[in-house]
Amino acid sequence: MSWSPFAPEVMLDPAAGHQELLQQCPVHRCAEFDPPFYTLSRYADVEEALRDIETYSSQFGQGPRFTDPQGMLCDPPQHTHLRKVVQAYFTPKAMEAIRLQVDALTDELIDAIVAAGPEFDLHDDFAFPLPVIVIAGMLGVPTEDLERFKHWSDVQVAAMGSEDPTVYADDQMAFLAYMTNHLKSRREEIARGAAVPDDLLTIIADAHYPDGSLVDEADALSMLTQLLVGGNETTTSLITNMLWRLLEEPALWRAVCADPGLVEAAVEESLRFDPPVLGLYRNTTRDVTLHDVTIPANSKVLINYAAANRDAEVFPEPDTFDLNRERKRHMSFGLGVHFCLGAPMARLEAEIALEKLAGRLPELTLQGAGERIAPFFLWGRRRLPVRWA
Repeated sequence: MSWSPFAPEVMLDPAAGHQELLQQCPVHRCAEFDPPFYTLSRYADVEEALRDIETYSSQFGQGPRFTDPQGMLCDPPQHTHLRKVVQAYFTPKAMEAIRLQVDALTDELIDAIVAAGPEFDLHDDFAFPLPVIVIAGMLGVPTEDLERFKHWSDVQVAAMGSEDPTVYADDQMAFLAYMTNHLKSRREEIARGAAVPDDLLTIIADAHYPDGSLVDEADALSMLTQLLVGGNETTTSLITNMLWRLLEEPALWRAVCADPGLVEAAVEESLRFDPPVLGLYRNTTRDVTLHDVTIPANSKVLINYAAANRDAEVFPEPDTFDLNRERKRHMSFGLGVHFCLGAPMARLEAEIALEKLAGRLPELTLQGAGERIAPFFLWGRRRLPVRWA
């Protein structure tokens, strides 16, 4: 079939190919990437694959290339143990503890927007700084390093899906050097008994394996990188995608402004309709035959969350953004043991962002569709010009 994740029309709008995949090619082989990979798109197939971690393994990474097992991006038991190290920082109870911080920061950003004038970029002036400031604070990154921090986060994602990741090597080495120094400094402070902040960096720096040995540098750095990327890039895209769709149809925006009770529904429908992560990869441990197609062992398989979220067998009228849709579980945060650790934080930040913007800037209007972010397996707006009156 003609579908390709790299086709210009699919890069412009990934949903353009979802129905073709769902109806005509539920198991698709993409030979344009090295290594070639398969794609699963139907809701039932995606659900089964995410639950069957023995067949669809994460041991060699969740990106399109095979990588060494590191940090939480691997299979249990290592994944389970390392996830527990940081799990307490992302529970709903923990989110309530940072609600006031997110509330205040959102107001500060809107104050700055209002002071600067009626036209602004929703990405640069709002959706980017909100989550990156929060996760950087949790990782002990100084405020003056935020711009570099965000740049390095973007680089990690770009390299993951690039045809030639070597073009990002210098930036990746700079980031690795920064985070290594960051980690070592905290470990030295802990070793000499210095007072250290009760943050994620301290928790990871002082983490141990079940045998009592200190988590090695590679695993610790992998965890810090995953939290960095997951804690800002995806939430930024959730906020831009959500505002883009609501403002694209002014009646939807007016409905949310008139009824704050629709905020949670808007966030969940945005996650279903425009998932910031279109899909992540697994690695087959055996031959799998599905819909008369055999996926060989040791193949990369793209688990297509976005297509599963448009499966009409589960979501009636899937291509309609519906604020009153009956709530069903979308796949945008994954499922099972690898369910997105930061889901509660992403939801909290997006809900507060929408509630504050709708309350304080109800006359917000879209000034164009902006442009999408580059990685083919992610979906968000790199620029989104808007205006308030």
